[in-house]
Amino acid sequence: MGRVETEAIAKLSSSSSSSSSSAVATSTSVTETVNGSHDFKINGYSLSKGIGIGKYIASDTFMVGGYTWAIYFYPDGKSTEDNSTYVSLFIALASEGTDVRALFELTLIDQSGKSRHKVHSHFGRALESGPYTLKYRGSMWGYKRFFKRTALESSDYLKDDCLQVHCCVGVVRSHTDGPKTYSIPLSPSDIGLHFGQLLESGKDTDVNFDVNGEVFAAHKLVLAARSPVFRAQLFGPMKDQNTEHIKVEDMEAPVFKALIHFMYWDVLPDMEELTGLNTKWASTLMSQHLLAAADCYGLDRLRLLCEANLCEEVAINTVATTLALAEQHHCFQLKSVCLKFVAMPENLRAVMQTDGFDYLRESCPHVLTELLEYVARVNEHSSITNKLGNGLVLDGGDFNGRRVKQRL
Repeated sequence: MGRVETEAIAKLSSSSSSSSSSAVATSTSVTETVNGSHDFKINGYSLSKGIGIGKYIASDTFMVGGYTWAIYFYPDGKSTEDNSTYVSLFIALASEGTDVRALFELTLIDQSGKSRHKVHSHFGRALESGPYTLKYRGSMWGYKRFFKRTALESSDYLKDDCLQVHCCVGVVRSHTDGPKTYSIPLSPSDIGLHFGQLLESGKDTDVNFDVNGEVFAAHKLVLAARSPVFRAQLFGPMKDQNTEHIKVEDMEAPVFKALIHFMYWDVLPDMEELTGLNTKWASTLMSQHLLAAADCYGLDRLRLLCEANLCEEVAINTVATTLALAEQHHCFQLKSVCLKFVAMPENLRAVMQTDGFDYLRESCPHVLTELLEYVARVNEHSSITNKLGNGLVLDGGDFNGRRVKQRL
């Protein structure tokens, strides 16, 4: 992180006596950069040629310094005057912003292993006019004539029809540090601890839930405050006739226990302790069930926590079931992560042989259409796509309707 400091000193003195004491106040202006980077891999370079001058391939957006950025690669160049002689490469401000000052670096990676990368950088050198200023959303920094196309195609930067770009962004920030007149340490919020201790104590509980023969005691007001579904069930006009003993259907006891734990503590329980198993599979299975329960009871924060866990735990044997859950419970980010994972050529065959894939096909058949689009997007001419095109489809049969045994 770059940093520039300037110090200002204000002296307040009395003119009544040369020997009178003076009070000195100090402050420091700090200008620094908040840095971040992004790697952008461009597969199928030769297929991108001919899309048209001024048309680009964009990276996923990434966040640096509170702003969203994207890399734009123009296979046919950005300027009509160059007549597709050069490829163009730019970094663009993809979020709302005004006069965003930043340093940039664009690196085209040498894939021969010789580390002769092509680097254009603001970092590590004096800038005559200071950092570059992006005026508004869509403003860019980069090069119309980044690389001559004929030279690029015969260079070590292009390997297996693939280019790799590394981008660094340093957003300039300024603030002034002055003396603090007080310092009061604040402890983190402990409301979850207090409610959790209330649950553990079992004092003054007024409702019992029977889940597969296991009974869980709780407090109606706490549940109603946390969940709109419990509020309606316990206090609404259509409330259950017996609000002191409620039987819960279609949920396992460990899942309900985790649900109640979160509603009091506001954190997820220890999955290993809850399931008695020290495996990633057990953690994933619990997160899947808990996501469905969270959606059922209107616990949005719990649903997001489970979604985040499942995004990190994507694996061959569980991803199809997770994808079905993401579709059923409107977890769009989780759905995107799962689709990208399954669509990878090295994963697709193995996923298709899992029981979860059968469940996905039966419960969410329309998701298979989206999956095929992802497969084509990942690698249009991969061997997996060719085999699909030559007769193997995602329902396990060929185009004549005959069942095909799925093998690795």
